[in-house]
Amino acid sequence: MIRMASTRSIFDIIGPVMVGPSSSHTAGAVRLGALARAIFGEQPAVARIGLYGSFADTGVGHGTMVALVAGLLGLKVDDPRIPDSYELAKSMGLDFSFEEAHFDEAHPNTAVFNLEYPERDKQFYIVGSSIGGGNVVITQIGDYEVEATGDLPVIVVSQSDQPGVISAVTGLIAAAGINVASMKLSRKRRGADALMLLECDTQPDKSIINELKTIPQVHKVRVIPVV
Repeated sequence: MIRMASTRSIFDIIGPVMVGPSSSHTAGAVRLGALARAIFGEQPAVARIGLYGSFADTGVGHGTMVALVAGLLGLKVDDPRIPDSYELAKSMGLDFSFEEAHFDEAHPNTAVFNLEYPERDKQFYIVGSSIGGGNVVITQIGDYEVEATGDLPVIVVSQSDQPGVISAVTGLIAAAGINVASMKLSRKRRGADALMLLECDTQPDKSIINELKTIPQVHKVRVIPVV
């Protein structure tokens, strides 16, 4: 178990801009937490965070843990309240803890988020990495391998893995005048459930969510905003 320690002295030195001794460990960590929150859809009530590689080895000194909590609270990388994220979490109802995560192979700046809202029976498992220069990528949501950077809005479609679903989804998106920058489909197994992520050049209108839900094989649709 990784001990939670105050890193205020680091932030007193680098200031709220979050340039810091390492953009991967500070500014990138804030964005990673913020993207995990955006995928969850709201601030979680409980966050159990696993740290892997250099996040675990040097996270305290670089302010990584403070930064991840700040992101989960919805703070931006230049928010002056980042140094006080632990105290803010208490006042905002976020119960958080850290432990070391274990992978056979992963990016050295990787965090695992087990996010919960028990009163709503809501739970998400999210894995992501801070890949340098403040850039991040989410690589797993639940059982699905994904790729989401938070640089563009993303339409997330939970669906049945059946012929014609992809063309039906992309057809409605094209008809709405939305240009898809990238698309990734992940499935548990052939013919089972699947998850499709479509990064878009522009913020999709909420009406597209209702349109996509009319496709019989589509279970859920939501939009993840830019963070």
